[in-house]
Amino acid sequence: MGSAFEIDTAMGTTNNKEEEKIDEDELSPIEQVRLTVLNTDDPTLPVWTFRMWTLGLVSCCLLSFLNQFFSYRTQPLVITQITVQIASLPVGKFMASVLPHTKFRLPGCGSRQFSLNPGPFNMKEHVLVTIFASAGCAFGNGPAYAVGIVDIIKAFYHRHISFVAGWALHEKEDTKGMSRGKFFLIVFICSFCWYTFPGYIFPTLTTISWVCWIFKHSVTAQQLGSGMQGLGLGAFALDWAAVSAFLFSPLISPFFAIVNIFFGYFLIIYIVMPIAYWGFDLYSAKKFPIFSSQLFTSAGQQYDINSIVNNKFELDIPSYDKEGRVNLSMFFALTYGFGFATIAATLTHVGLFYGKEIYQRYRAASKNKIDIHTKLMRRYEDIPQWWFHVLLMTCLAVSFALCIGMKSQVQMPWWGLLLGSALAFAFTLPISIITATTNQTPGLNIITEYLMGLIYPGKPVANVCFKVYGYMSMAQAVSFLNDFKLGHYMKIPPRSMFLVQFLGTMIAGTINIGVAWWLLGSINNICNIDLLPPNSPWTCPNDRVFFDASVIWGLVGPRRIFGVDGNYGALNWFFLGGALGPVFVWLLHKAFPKQAWIPLINLPVILGATAYMPPATPMNYNVWIFVGTIFNFFVFRYRKQWWQRYNYVLSAGLDAGVAFMGVLIYFTLTMENKSITWWGTGGEHCDLASCPTAKGIVVDGCPVYS
Repeated sequence: MGSAFEIDTAMGTTNNKEEEKIDEDELSPIEQVRLTVLNTDDPTLPVWTFRMWTLGLVSCCLLSFLNQFFSYRTQPLVITQITVQIASLPVGKFMASVLPHTKFRLPGCGSRQFSLNPGPFNMKEHVLVTIFASAGCAFGNGPAYAVGIVDIIKAFYHRHISFVAGWALHEKEDTKGMSRGKFFLIVFICSFCWYTFPGYIFPTLTTISWVCWIFKHSVTAQQLGSGMQGLGLGAFALDWAAVSAFLFSPLISPFFAIVNIFFGYFLIIYIVMPIAYWGFDLYSAKKFPIFSSQLFTSAGQQYDINSIVNNKFELDIPSYDKEGRVNLSMFFALTYGFGFATIAATLTHVGLFYGKEIYQRYRAASKNKIDIHTKLMRRYEDIPQWWFHVLLMTCLAVSFALCIGMKSQVQMPWWGLLLGSALAFAFTLPISIITATTNQTPGLNIITEYLMGLIYPGKPVANVCFKVYGYMSMAQAVSFLNDFKLGHYMKIPPRSMFLVQFLGTMIAGTINIGVAWWLLGSINNICNIDLLPPNSPWTCPNDRVFFDASVIWGLVGPRRIFGVDGNYGALNWFFLGGALGPVFVWLLHKAFPKQAWIPLINLPVILGATAYMPPATPMNYNVWIFVGTIFNFFVFRYRKQWWQRYNYVLSAGLDAGVAFMGVLIYFTLTMENKSITWWGTGGEHCDLASCPTAKGIVVDGCPVYS
């Protein structure tokens, strides 16, 4: 297959670039593809070059480290492959200008010649570097999801576990105006320098909740105005990490998806929540904070989870009966209800709006009807099916060994592995369609948790392991498909794609677990908010929710929370509502077919708008929607050339600047325990936002209502 050095020919073909005679029926049926993707290929372009391997491996390692590092922070920035896509281009060109062109042979490779520098840094190398980098952000989803299992076992349960867009970039730059490379460098430097303020000197800039500053003694006003613990009315931030923390960069999300998310967010936060909390006091909502991912007793106190876990890491029934039922904040409960609706709406929406197209595409594929891109890709050796089969069987074998040999630690039975894999397979197609059309990916986390909790209750680690196999197998399948689609249109040899994805996954996973082990062992009380210093950034918001989910669905089980033995059984009706919702939209579309805006109503996106909350907060949504609207509506509409040239570069530069300054601050200041204390380091100053408002509930630091 080659080596770490460049092979003169790319995967078995040496034809020069040529123009294909294209029949009308060979054109792609997708208009966006016809407009943006070239119908030609140069199969002589080198792919497995020294430059590709160097940049790809470094990018994969760097993104794996940075994303795992930032995942524990209150604003968990995710550095996406777009940053590497843009930053690696000038580096690749620089390497092409300085590396020697000398050709030589390696022992055992016959007459083939190799060179560190086979010519200009080309687009195919660039694509593979980007695919390598995508493994470093768990294929676009942030750090490795499964590391959350280690985090919650060590940091929350205190138990032991063993350590086992933008290819126009290659076009010749217009001499008019600033180059993309120079623009990226300027943005990077500005972002790098500015982050010293929200990252160290003035952290209050991360959450500017001015309503709390005005109404210092009003619980209700602070519940409304807090961006972190309330409804975020008027809250905003001057911190890019807060803008892109959970929903990723708003600059790369299509505007119609932003609109759908805005409507869903506004509906849930500013209509449903006030009615449920202040209007009806549903589920005794006023006994608990209005916005929290914590779990509570019926008296409004934090639930002592460790008191109901026995020595076998299972639910202690007598202790649970003594402690009482688990209670959720009003928003946390509604989040699960809308999660039920989202997964049901996804199936109905895809079936009604895309079912016919799926069938037609399937028939066209069965008749061997191919477009020009598929025709060009047939020049390259395809991936043998047995590669996939061997990889699948190997992964299953290792997973089976894990389930059987380490059952006391992972708890999951062997049949859970098969069931989780089957769920991932069944949902990959419908969720891929939602992702392709909206850039939003509905998760299977809730449905996998619910199902395993019903079948195998009382086992928290088994539940989260099942969620990883069911949910993340689907999510990574979607990301793999996305990468293969990119490789298909960029004419990357399929075998090269496969190898890069495989190696990138192995490297990224190893670095993820290594960084997690390091931070969990080196930062005192990491993830434990009650024991951390005031306003510490190491609050682990993602892991906090991951832990609570393991309690709700695994330890206690859905029957004791959403069933006959729990308080929240009525939320199951959201499944029916979600399934019926797209039917009404589809009927409306059929009744008024000329109204082009009706098909843009995407209920899976609207209902799942707040799926990231918690751990995301209203402040994150406020600034994400605002920034996304500015750039993907106003700038796109009125300064389209600027948007086309610089929009994604801006996103990448902001990401990179924050990431490198964040790491620099940690190693130079945080590790040395050097800090400053003043009003600007005191958080958002909304101490009363987390207070209950029911009569007779006593919580430290909160007024008692009589």
